[in-house]
Amino acid sequence: MKGYHLYQSCIEACLRCSAICRHCASSCLEEKNVQMMTGCIQLDMECAAICSATAEVLSLGGSQAKALAMICATICDACSLECAKHDNWHCRECSDICHNCANQCRDLPVEAVHVNR
Repeated sequence: MKGYHLYQSCIEACLRCSAICRHCASSCLEEKNVQMMTGCIQLDMECAAICSATAEVLSLGGSQAKALAMICATICDACSLECAKHDNWHCRECSDICHNCANQCRDLPVEAVHVNR
């Protein structure tokens, strides 16, 4: 078994994280001091992109699924920490979702480690 069914919980976490990161970035643009939010917005957009790509590669059962999931976990951790610095509802939500996604990416099943095909 490989691909979507093996990685389903991680794929769903990545897709949710991508959507929430985009939402957070958009919401940050509406903050009174947008300049203070630039780091958060940048990480939100990077995290959203990596999460989307990770979900796509995992659904294919790609040979680099585990490696990409580890990269995704790293950026999700960074985004979670950045969002946790801000006292607003969208950043708090994003921080929690990113933290969960990072954990899902780190916890891919052992079968996720592929040898060269």
